[in-house]
Amino acid sequence: MSVNKEYPLDCGSCLMRKLSVFNNLRPEDVLCLNHNKNHLEFKKGKIIFAVGQRPLGIYIVYSGKVKVQKLGSNAKEQIVRLTKEGDILGYRSLISGSNYNATAETLEDSVLCFLSKDTFFELMKNNPSVSMNLMKLLSDKLGAAETKIVEIIQKPTRNRIAETLLLLNELFGTEEDNQTINVVMTREDIANIAGMSTETAIRLLYGLRDEGLIGLEKKKIKILNIKKLIKESNIED
Repeated sequence: MSVNKEYPLDCGSCLMRKLSVFNNLRPEDVLCLNHNKNHLEFKKGKIIFAVGQRPLGIYIVYSGKVKVQKLGSNAKEQIVRLTKEGDILGYRSLISGSNYNATAETLEDSVLCFLSKDTFFELMKNNPSVSMNLMKLLSDKLGAAETKIVEIIQKPTRNRIAETLLLLNELFGTEEDNQTINVVMTREDIANIAGMSTETAIRLLYGLRDEGLIGLEKKKIKILNIKKLIKESNIED
């Protein structure tokens, strides 16, 4: 990790801020952001924070992608969240006053904005909209987690792998060809999201490839027939 203070970005015109919980700040609080934030650069595969560490502030993804993972009962890492530009990291532990219960790791070279604990709580105090946005964010994440648990329990593995690919496509979008999912993930990471073994995920991915639903090029995945993939995911049921 390195601290870079050369970014000329003004928080007042930053698109990532407008996509985050800080989208409705007063002008004086935008200035507070400008004066107190740091841009942190992380190479691919670097740890942003780890289980057991004490949070010193929050992170907002300015560029890049991050996975958040926990250690399951079988001592295997389970991805519980994927983030993109504008998403906020570390706020739940900071607000609750507890140590991190998950580890955040970059999926690609990333830049994150860091706000100290004092600055974050000052902004919350001065802007009720920040608190309301955080409450909505927590509610949405809880609902999504509950839905995922139900789907993992009830759906067959083939449905889950198809739904995982659709999730990645929706979250990260596609490259210029409008087919290649705009994220590089290991087969193990994909298996973790879908809640299955790596071997099962690889077998299912090759099956979808052989049927012409997807294309596999190294760690890149193309969605070649999204209608059939949606049907395969059983989302409509």
